[in-house]
Amino acid sequence: MAVRGQLRTALCHVAYPTLLLAVVSIAVAALRWRWDLGRTSQFFLVGVIGFLAVLERLIPYEPEWQPRPAEWGWYGVYFVLTMIGGGLAQLPVTAAVGRVAPSHPALPLWAEVPAALLLGSLANYLMHRWSHRNPWLWRLHGVHHVPGKVNVANNGVNHVLDVLVTQGAVQLALALAGFSAESVFVVGLFVVAQGYFVHANIDVRIGPLNHVFAGPEQHRLHHSVDLAEAGHYGSDLSVWDHVFGSFTWRPGRRPVAVGLQHPSEFPRTHEVIASHLQPWRRPARADDAPA
Repeated sequence: MAVRGQLRTALCHVAYPTLLLAVVSIAVAALRWRWDLGRTSQFFLVGVIGFLAVLERLIPYEPEWQPRPAEWGWYGVYFVLTMIGGGLAQLPVTAAVGRVAPSHPALPLWAEVPAALLLGSLANYLMHRWSHRNPWLWRLHGVHHVPGKVNVANNGVNHVLDVLVTQGAVQLALALAGFSAESVFVVGLFVVAQGYFVHANIDVRIGPLNHVFAGPEQHRLHHSVDLAEAGHYGSDLSVWDHVFGSFTWRPGRRPVAVGLQHPSEFPRTHEVIASHLQPWRRPARADDAPA
């Protein structure tokens, strides 16, 4: 029993450093040996999901949040739709970049990566926060908040238009700023790792790093039904939450419950078609408003 406890403690401490080390290692290897960047990103995504899914079994934060077999099936459908939305988001970006983006980056790669990370994180933060404030955008984004649990599998529960709009805005901001494909690739690896890490149902605490990087402790608060403690619109960096006053985390703080404040506003997750028709559906409540 003691050995099992020691193993759990060790996993809790090494999980996040291992994830960050994987980001750096894959980025360096891909650029040094000229791997196909698109294919590398796809394999990395699968690896991250697999790694965190295993950790959810070994060091769960909330055992009741584990996906049931049927939920894995529905989450898989949304995951495919999310990938489609991300691919479609690339089309207008590619067209716009071909016209207005500079032909050569203005900065060396070592300076491009942190600059691209900050700009991309800011664009994502602003779009995410707007999605919680604008009534119509909320009817897209609220699909992601329907599940009453937070785990790796339901990170992909999104309205396809929500993915298209948000990712399109972020990618367009990076492209028009003139960042190279290499820097966007490196930042993309980190963003993918962070996006799934913050949703992971794992008992991992990153301590003071919460004030720089987003973590599961913060993102569970973002999914809270208590809007006073929600905040945390950054899913990669937490610095913008500090800048714009939406940082609510403190050590040991737990959400009262996760999900929607008014569940009747949205169809259930397994109602995939109804969820995607949600933005055009007549509101179930007269005071239907973003959360």
